[in-house]
Amino acid sequence: MNALRNKVLLIGNLGQDPEVQVLESGSKMARFSVATNETYRNGKGEKVTDTQWHQVVAWGKTADIVESYLVKGKEVAVEGKLVHRSYDTAEGERKYTTEVRCSELLMLGK
Repeated sequence: MNALRNKVLLIGNLGQDPEVQVLESGSKMARFSVATNETYRNGKGEKVTDTQWHQVVAWGKTADIVESYLVKGKEVAVEGKLVHRSYDTAEGERKYTTEVRCSELLMLGK
């Protein structure tokens, strides 16, 4: 059952080209956003599409794959876990963010 704790599975499309950075430690990190869509009918019977955006972070070899093959619009399946963190801006303001730390990536579509 431990394998099911804090597990995220998403299938969606990249909203923009990934941002890739090499940190001072030499580690490579790739950030990208994935849009998932849910379609339903509202009370009037009209078709409605609800889009959710998810921020994804990939490290190491997975970041290499992201850098080499992923572009805006590409359909992907992402497996990972939710990570919450905070940081301070240059203006001293505290910001909070939730990301999916990618452990597995599957490229879909053409």
